[in-house]
Amino acid sequence: MRLGWRAICGPVLTAATLLLAILLDRSVPSPAPLFVCIVALAGALSGFASAIASAALAVIGAALLFLTHRAVPFATADLVQLGLLAVTTAGTAGITGLMRERLLDTFAAERQSHATAARLSAALDQVDIGIVLLDAETRAEFINRAFRDYFAVPDDIADGKPPFIALMYHGRDTGAFELPEDELGTFIAQRMEMVRIGDATPINIALRSGEVLRFVCAALPDGGRMLSYTPVTDLVRHTDAPSRADYYRSLRDPTSRNLIRYLRVAE
Repeated sequence: MRLGWRAICGPVLTAATLLLAILLDRSVPSPAPLFVCIVALAGALSGFASAIASAALAVIGAALLFLTHRAVPFATADLVQLGLLAVTTAGTAGITGLMRERLLDTFAAERQSHATAARLSAALDQVDIGIVLLDAETRAEFINRAFRDYFAVPDDIADGKPPFIALMYHGRDTGAFELPEDELGTFIAQRMEMVRIGDATPINIALRSGEVLRFVCAALPDGGRMLSYTPVTDLVRHTDAPSRADYYRSLRDPTSRNLIRYLRVAE
């Protein structure tokens, strides 16, 4: 137990209460309930050591009070009262000390968890893969820096935990997607359906800026989703054979008729 105002608070209050009871003599009721409260306070402030020290002082002080106030020291009733006080204060010290230790452990674990989350968030902001974490209601709990840059999402919107549909409409309104306007509605609906069912099929998304991102949706155990947008611009636009350009473009939507037509021709 480290000495400090928290550690000595309980014993000092117990001693002060005893002195006050001795000075006032018989004009005040038994201080036993007050002793229990002081022990509980000591346990909450400093832990078991301070609480048990306060409990010991309370029992010793109560014994001294009985000696000074009784013609026959330590009658049976006095011993019963001392025993009840000892049990009550010791139990209070143990319970409050244990509760304090558990609370401190919980706070320490939460601080560690927050520190780990902060480090992970900072690390994800350094990668060039767009990352979005959705909760079970498809609201964005985390959006890393790469995704914000790819789709020009302002920080005030990203930090406001927007629903995924709002992010899709933001990309549509800012002209982020390299798609005709009449196809955007279908494109957004298909992406929403993929996220809803947790479809992990990779999809290439072309942006008007010239970037091509490979979109993957991963279902999480808590019902949320992790969305990743990996830049594959060089892979798709520069290293592919010109004769297979239609195939790679059709990969952006594997349910489209272009892919089906291509596969039929390939056969």
